[in-house]
Amino acid sequence: MTIVGIGLDLVTVSEFAEQLDRAGTTMIRESFTAGERRYCQGKGTDPARSYAVRWAAKEAVLKAWASSRFARRPQVGDNPYLLIEVVNDAWGRPTIKLHGLAQDFLPRAKIHLSLTHDGDTAAAVVILEDPGVNGEAED
Repeated sequence: MTIVGIGLDLVTVSEFAEQLDRAGTTMIRESFTAGERRYCQGKGTDPARSYAVRWAAKEAVLKAWASSRFARRPQVGDNPYLLIEVVNDAWGRPTIKLHGLAQDFLPRAKIHLSLTHDGDTAAAVVILEDPGVNGEAED
């Protein structure tokens, strides 16, 4: 396997919460899948923390993908955020699920994800790996 991109993103939770609370905002609907919205809304009194860390994950995926393209942003339309979904496996571990054009452009990609919160900061790190043909890295 070959690492083809690394992405890191930090989000200030309180600033993200302010943006979500703005009257008329469509950010949640336009940036998070129905599954992500259900998960975040189910997190009790502070869903902004869950939304913020998922936003950081989406940004980290885009940065890792862009670095795999020599720093050119992926061409997947005006709103790539619904194409990148943070899901949890059976043990509650977060992982990335790609949809649409993102899946088409990265069909073999293995995406490693780490999320964290500390105080007013949420962060995500993504490592994008290409397994190559038959599990062997391509040149």
